[in-house]
Amino acid sequence: MRNLLAFLYKHHFIFVFLLAQLICFWMMIRGKNYQGSQLINSSNAVAANIYAAEANTKEYFSLKHENLRLAIENKELRNHLKSNYFAYPTREVRINDTVYKLQYEFIDAKVVNASVNNRNNYITINAGSAQGVTREMGVYNSLGMIGFVRDVSENFATIISVLHKDFAVNCKLKRDGSYGPLIWDGKDYQYCLLTDIPTHAKIKNGDTVVSSSLSSYFPEGIMVGTIDSYERRQNEQFYTIKVKLSADLKKLNYVYVIKNNLKKEKDSLEKATQPIK
Repeated sequence: MRNLLAFLYKHHFIFVFLLAQLICFWMMIRGKNYQGSQLINSSNAVAANIYAAEANTKEYFSLKHENLRLAIENKELRNHLKSNYFAYPTREVRINDTVYKLQYEFIDAKVVNASVNNRNNYITINAGSAQGVTREMGVYNSLGMIGFVRDVSENFATIISVLHKDFAVNCKLKRDGSYGPLIWDGKDYQYCLLTDIPTHAKIKNGDTVVSSSLSSYFPEGIMVGTIDSYERRQNEQFYTIKVKLSADLKKLNYVYVIKNNLKKEKDSLEKATQPIK
């Protein structure tokens, strides 16, 4: 006890100073004068900044779950689009009746591996046969065309990217309607070539390129990109169009796998129609 009293006596001037500071602080706030209001405003601003930083931190760490939620929500919305249904005219009830059958369904997946710097580039997604994925299904994201399924395991699938020498999908000029195969020349990951476009086609730089109805991988109208430039090469009767891809293949996250419920029927019929060699 004696030591405590000695300590307080030795440093009493410090405690008196601190007490005086507390009294002044209290009087400034209670007085409601300019200084008091400024002090309150300053403390409120500091608190607001702290709360904002806390909210931003929570938002950052919740982005992964939010992106997954949005991908699932978008898949459900796409599965209910009218354009995903194939119309069957029927005369069973009355002449103008139409029966709709779901032609396209969508499976959401996350990209777990991808390349863009090789001549033949592949993508791996975390959806496989257990999720309904099979070979030769088209793949795209909210920005545009990505590729089609090559091989499938139980819970994963590999995708032939649009940046692959074996990729060739029929696409068209949205405004003009002229179509041809979309290929990659192996040069720039941001561009593909739309080939075999007739010289009478009405082409303008900036025009939109989309998937055509001739593609068995994609529904008609899937975004591909925009025209960057075009040329008619010597001794050719067609234009070759350089297309700026709308999807950034270096920033893939979530994608959609397209299930065409009528693809097998169409392929089987076309195979049977081919002449026997």
